[in-house]
Amino acid sequence: MELRARFDEENNIGWSRVLEQAGCRVIYGLDGLKVHSKLLLITRVHDGQVEYITQVGTGNYNEDTVRLYTDYALMTADPEIGAEAAQVFNCLSMGEVVEDSRHLMVAPACLRDKAAALIDRELELARAGEEAYLGFKLNGLTDKLLIDKLIEASQAGVRIDLVVRGICCLVGGVPGLTDNITVHSIVGRYLEHARIYIFGLGERKQVYISSADFMTRNTTRRVEVAVPVHDPDLRSHLEEMFADQLRDTAKGRVQQPDGTYARAQGEPFNAQEHFCDQAYAGAWALEKPEPVSEPPAPKPKTIKAEKRPAPKVDKKAPAPVRKTRRGLLGRIISRDS
Repeated sequence: MELRARFDEENNIGWSRVLEQAGCRVIYGLDGLKVHSKLLLITRVHDGQVEYITQVGTGNYNEDTVRLYTDYALMTADPEIGAEAAQVFNCLSMGEVVEDSRHLMVAPACLRDKAAALIDRELELARAGEEAYLGFKLNGLTDKLLIDKLIEASQAGVRIDLVVRGICCLVGGVPGLTDNITVHSIVGRYLEHARIYIFGLGERKQVYISSADFMTRNTTRRVEVAVPVHDPDLRSHLEEMFADQLRDTAKGRVQQPDGTYARAQGEPFNAQEHFCDQAYAGAWALEKPEPVSEPPAPKPKTIKAEKRPAPKVDKKAPAPVRKTRRGLLGRIISRDS
């Protein structure tokens, strides 16, 4: 648990004490490094085999910010991703950092270099005459090494789309340097907090969600985790959302070659409202249950009532009417008689 989480320092101190009193082991991070990753790992033994359920997110487990921020989270039972998540926790418990991983990108040792290598792959393909593509959704872009890589890729002919909500130290559309880079920014009702990395096209395409921006503090001074999205439906869903944000004309702004921002042109479209409408309509249910046809209800059986003879009733003479001479009724009866 990171006690230096901005705006949550007091809350985290309080919760860490509650967790320790309940018997949990609380790890407070590493010296000189802030733990910014959002990682949950459930480990169990089933039929003698170790199984993992891993959740990797872009936002904190916070009931307040979840109402204001937009974030993504992936939950997977992939054993290899689970094993690497376990490695992250083991390293944190020993005061170390992950030096190498196959699936996850883990800062500070193996996130920036992996991202740079995937940018280089697209760069080389563009130089070879193939179509190449990079897309990133970030909160900020300040890492000089990655900025230089993006500029180099643009000069090689790689098409690059950036959605950067906050500070962006790269200027797109500059002739001879960043001609192939477009920079968008969305500031709307909700705080855009999610991070997406898209490398490549077609079968070589790799899509990640991450807790890390391309900022030096994230890539070199924090523990961050980016996870690949392997499921084709989920991956297509993320790409669709990314494309929707690129065409936002209501809250979207496009960076100009002089560094200023101008309203995006095109048909009126608000990406955040569109996502809300989809969510309320249930359009994001990737696996819709098939309608179950219930068997017809059995017809009720007709039960014939048995004919029974009516009970015999003894006919008795009617009881005599007793005359009373009390009150008004008595005076009437007395007079008539």
